[in-house]
Amino acid sequence: MKNVKPPSRLPAQTPPATKPRRAARPGTAYSPDEISEIFRRLSVQRPEPKGELAHVNPFTLVVAVALSAQATDAGVNRATHSLFRIADTPEKMLALGEEGVREHIRTIGLYRNKAKNVIALSRRLIEDFGGEVPRTRADLVTLPGVGRKTANVVLSMAFGEATMAVDTHIFRIANRLMLAPGKTPDEVEDHLMRIIPAEYLYHAHHWLILHGRYCCKARKPECARCVIADLCKAPEKTCDVPAPLCRLPDQVIG
Repeated sequence: MKNVKPPSRLPAQTPPATKPRRAARPGTAYSPDEISEIFRRLSVQRPEPKGELAHVNPFTLVVAVALSAQATDAGVNRATHSLFRIADTPEKMLALGEEGVREHIRTIGLYRNKAKNVIALSRRLIEDFGGEVPRTRADLVTLPGVGRKTANVVLSMAFGEATMAVDTHIFRIANRLMLAPGKTPDEVEDHLMRIIPAEYLYHAHHWLILHGRYCCKARKPECARCVIADLCKAPEKTCDVPAPLCRLPDQVIG
């Protein structure tokens, strides 16, 4: 049999050039590209996210958010459905009185103290702001029952400002995912405001709240249907990393 000369060894091929990955930003486990991709996917999943508290104007929004402390949005909406039909301005709310407010919101936790705050808030708006909801955080937080989170919600939903209202969901996600860890809501807010790309900032707090409420839940996160599961750097997950449901291949990080 004729001897067959073995083929010469092929030269090692140079792997195709890949786009260098930028290092993680200080204080977060994610690179700028990864953060951008996280919010891009959340934006695809919910292009026009909206808050779930029912309201008809800036005043009823302030009241609804103040009432939502330690209560669910659905529970607040049930209570305010009849309240806002008869008292949708500070003047009407003041005329209704504390006892009248209590009757409408008694299904909400801490309803007695909240009714007192709603009346005090209405009086302050009339006496100090001409019955109008102020447009600055500094003024908003002077209102009874209004803290920084409530002020941020109002600035965003009523006046179109890009803010980060850190509630229990955002606080949990920021720390669990190591996206913007912080020991206090203020720390998390400051961190998120610095790392979220400007083009996503306006809707970011709604995306994170809804993601935490319906997917990255407190007791049992539903990683199997999470759109950012393959990017997530949480130490523990409830499943193997799945393919994101809304991934757009031409825009995914390489």
